[in-house]
Amino acid sequence: MHKILLKTRLSENVFRMEVEAPLIARERRAGQFVILMVDPEMGERIPLTIADADPVRGTITLIFQSVGATTMRLAAMEPGQELPAILGPLGRPTEIRGENGEAPGRVVCVGGGIGVAPLHPIAQALKAAGNQVTIIMGARTKELFVMEEEMRKIAGDRLILITDDGSSGRKGLVTEPLKELCQRGEVDEAIVIGPPVMMKFCALTTKPFQVKTVASLNTIMIDGTGMCGGCRVTVGGKTRFVCVDGPEFDAHQVEWDQMIRRAASFRPQEAEARNHICKAGIFTK
Repeated sequence: MHKILLKTRLSENVFRMEVEAPLIARERRAGQFVILMVDPEMGERIPLTIADADPVRGTITLIFQSVGATTMRLAAMEPGQELPAILGPLGRPTEIRGENGEAPGRVVCVGGGIGVAPLHPIAQALKAAGNQVTIIMGARTKELFVMEEEMRKIAGDRLILITDDGSSGRKGLVTEPLKELCQRGEVDEAIVIGPPVMMKFCALTTKPFQVKTVASLNTIMIDGTGMCGGCRVTVGGKTRFVCVDGPEFDAHQVEWDQMIRRAASFRPQEAEARNHICKAGIFTK
């Protein structure tokens, strides 16, 4: 059992939780994730990226959006309650430029919406390895930004905020400053995390400049061991499994349209489950 120690509401549907998981906190590396269950008998298994960890306290930080039945149940839990199962750390860690003999460089980290949370430990590790880190954060409106202060501590004045409505930073799309940086020759590598459509267009933006671009994929996932095949994607014409081969892949090789279609496979069932949770009074819309 894993006790919830702290819960914070970051925006209307986004929550931060610190959870006891000492073994995971000790072993996790940037880019890895966990799979957890809220209900040991009836609940589904959901993947969540480890946004931060404290090996000394034995805690991991999870940031999630309550969009489905299980995340709505999780959002309804309070400090002191316990999660019955957390499996991890899972997935391949991020290959951090400058850690394995490669010289540090100029890395741009692009996060869209809740994708900023899994980007945080990657940006931390890149900075620690001596890279010049530029962070581009995008959201529909300023109220939906998460971890802005944490990212500012990493990037300083190289933090670029983008909002759809212009309520914070620049009005526009994250691809615009990304293209400008590429045009000026200031990018050796880009790491993008966010909605699939955003990652697709980030990849299209960097490709003409031949900038290495890595995307962290968040697909349908069940067991986290590569057995179920639910997380399969096509990368470079070959089938890959996000849980064991990823979650990070060459963004220029991902079959984005196929991934986007598969992500919508269970939307009717997800909507039905959400309605059930709301009617039961466990969580309100």
